[in-house]
Amino acid sequence: MKPGVEYLKIVQWSNDDGCYVGTCPGVLYGGVHGDDEAAVYKELCEVVTETIELYKTDSKPLPKPTALKKYSGKFVLRVEKELHQTLAIRAIQRGESLNSYCRRILKMAA
Repeated sequence: MKPGVEYLKIVQWSNDDGCYVGTCPGVLYGGVHGDDEAAVYKELCEVVTETIELYKTDSKPLPKPTALKKYSGKFVLRVEKELHQTLAIRAIQRGESLNSYCRRILKMAA
């Protein structure tokens, strides 16, 4: 397995920067920039590999993998009591369970 494949790499267009920005959350602070999406991804992979080698050279523990993580589909979200009440009321008004209402809102926001 190539070094770095266990880490999520993201390349997306940035209107603020006017170019593609490649990041690897949890591994890199900062990122790779460029006008060609594929070239940014390739450079990002190289930088991640180099960063992993630096971790090893410095005897630092590697960050937990992010790309191969399996998700259960469940997570706990803590909110203020007032927000909980507001969400529950809106769900009731729409004839939905709180879970279904929140899932729909989160899908629209993603």
